[in-house]
Amino acid sequence: MRALIRPLAAALLALAAAVMPAAAQQTIVITTSFGPAAATDVIARLLAAEFTPIFNQNFVVKNVTGAAGTIATNEVVRARPDGTNILLSPIGPITIQPTFMRNAGYRTTDLIPICMTTRAPLVLMTHERTGFTSLADVLARGRVAGNTLNYGSTGPGTTPHLSMATFARMSGIPLTHISYRGPAELVIALQAGDVHLYADIPNLVLKESGFRVLATLSPERNAAFPDAPTMRELGFDLDFSIWLGLFAPLNTPQPIIDRYEAACERATRAAAVILGHERLQMPTMFRNARDFTAIVAGDAERFRRIIEEGNLRAAE
Repeated sequence: MRALIRPLAAALLALAAAVMPAAAQQTIVITTSFGPAAATDVIARLLAAEFTPIFNQNFVVKNVTGAAGTIATNEVVRARPDGTNILLSPIGPITIQPTFMRNAGYRTTDLIPICMTTRAPLVLMTHERTGFTSLADVLARGRVAGNTLNYGSTGPGTTPHLSMATFARMSGIPLTHISYRGPAELVIALQAGDVHLYADIPNLVLKESGFRVLATLSPERNAAFPDAPTMRELGFDLDFSIWLGLFAPLNTPQPIIDRYEAACERATRAAAVILGHERLQMPTMFRNARDFTAIVAGDAERFRRIIEEGNLRAAE
């Protein structure tokens, strides 16, 4: 009898060993604050495809929109700190909204920066129907009494909003802010002439549809628009970019952060990820956890000053 039990026990142990790896697998969620087909969503899916074989786990992308990215961010802030729910976020929800909103529900320091994946400088664009061919044209018209110029943004407290509010304060010309629900609506408004100016990432510039770049909001000229001067060349010390990065809930164990950081570096070097970013005109730019943490802290402080000096904090 014992001779029969021993082989049976060995078979059961072998079966358990075979099943355990599959049972240990779980779905890991990358949460984003933008809807399907948005740049953040596309990049999250590119990363998920690379992470799946690296971790031997299933990665899915979850789109949680609304409230300038704070709903998605709050969800990850309150998630279990075990690496099963991480956030891919642009700069705004992390470094702007905790100061801009009266109660965002979290602080910048409630998340652990894992890595930066990409960074794209803003460009100031217009449509040919405005007649603007240079920033000098904008300044000249804006300084004529009675003229009304407006600029669009994808929401109060976003980088496009704060960059233009800062430019208005520096230049001294009156600019009216008009908020839209997303870039698609804003592009239509530019084409219709409802909006004169818009600052955002270069992939929204539709050359074939009469769009024109007047200046770049980075220290260096943009290779895609080499004739467009920088704001600094034109006398305005403006430097605004939109980065994307991965974040984990506070108290996530360091080994988990380290593993994600290494996977992020590997993923941003993958050919499919590089090509996907190029198609979005958002080049990959990996920064490790230490460097990215410093960037996040510096941007949070910079936007705090911009918001307070411009009295731009959102109303209750």
